[in-house]
Amino acid sequence: MEDISHPKAVVCFPFVGDVLAGSHISALGLVKNLAPTGFQPLVVLHKPEGPLAELLTRENVTFVPAPMADTPERMSPRNGAAVASVLRLLPSLVRFLRNNKVAVVHTNDGRAHIIWGLAAKLAGAKLLWHHRGDPDSFGLRYLAPWLADSVVSVSKFASPRPGLLSAARKCTVIHSPFDLQMPDQFDRAACRERVLAELQCPPDTKLLGYVGSLVERKRPLLFVDTLAALSKHSPNEKFIGLLLGNSFNGLDELCRARAESLGVSDKIRLLGFRYPGEPWMAALDALLVPAVNEPLGRTLVEAMLLGTPVIATRSGGNPEAIRHNETGVLVEPEDPVAFARAIAELFQHPDRVTSMVGRARADAHERFGAARHVTSVTQTYDNLLRPQ
Repeated sequence: MEDISHPKAVVCFPFVGDVLAGSHISALGLVKNLAPTGFQPLVVLHKPEGPLAELLTRENVTFVPAPMADTPERMSPRNGAAVASVLRLLPSLVRFLRNNKVAVVHTNDGRAHIIWGLAAKLAGAKLLWHHRGDPDSFGLRYLAPWLADSVVSVSKFASPRPGLLSAARKCTVIHSPFDLQMPDQFDRAACRERVLAELQCPPDTKLLGYVGSLVERKRPLLFVDTLAALSKHSPNEKFIGLLLGNSFNGLDELCRARAESLGVSDKIRLLGFRYPGEPWMAALDALLVPAVNEPLGRTLVEAMLLGTPVIATRSGGNPEAIRHNETGVLVEPEDPVAFARAIAELFQHPDRVTSMVGRARADAHERFGAARHVTSVTQTYDNLLRPQ
């Protein structure tokens, strides 16, 4: 590879840090594997005592506080107050980047893109805009084309659409990183036994899981609807639905109310965010992914690696990760009956499930390893820093 003279170039990873989501887990996988590549990570937290700080501390990842205290709670280029706040923060951010000799600013969410993007430009650093969300988001469509030096998207679905004003030409699809040795740490039978004991369920109870934040796009209410549809479709089947994740906008209470109205309140457990989540996912008889327009959910790939069957909507980036009836099952969005039928079909054909999860694990190993992710991202850094 051509020497581009960037000995230990500093890559800054700024995070607001007030919530913990899959994007942070993915970024952490990169940060922990970056040092041997010749790049030096600099992790910056706006909230150095929040949940992300706790995770980084547990994982022995060093971080520093952001050079300012105030951070807009809601970040939008169309919000005048938020834009004014960013402009006030600019001088301190630019000084911080220059003082730390930052070569690349690698942003991972909407607020970081906007808060740090202009500062990177003014400080003479390159901006890598890591997009993990809606391809029609305002920032990706109207800011990334002129603000970002490079865009990395987690899936083809999430990538910017081509057009006169578009970041499509500077976009690369790089799947999120996963620890391929992670499944070896979890014995599925032992995990299942522990979860059943904790939930005080009989050994023949099937465990169905929803793993992820309880937000509208991920459709936790559809998960509850699916439990009701399965109860009607297979009335003699013993099963419990587990919702694992932080709740936003009162969706946990809405799920409880929906379960009560459908007569399945005894079949759901809202367990909140659990870390690590892998032992819970390994215990599941099936992971359900009812999300619509999800770029590429981490839990879907983690389940594939763990040997947990996946049933997901034919929407967003899900079809990029799953081959229908080969490495998982895809059903039409917003259709709890289709989910229920697919679950019943899996329960009735255990030999087919065994073959499916074997193919899924092999496929995930080939496409989603952390080493491949790190190589692809550092190649992007190299391209950014290569003399024009």
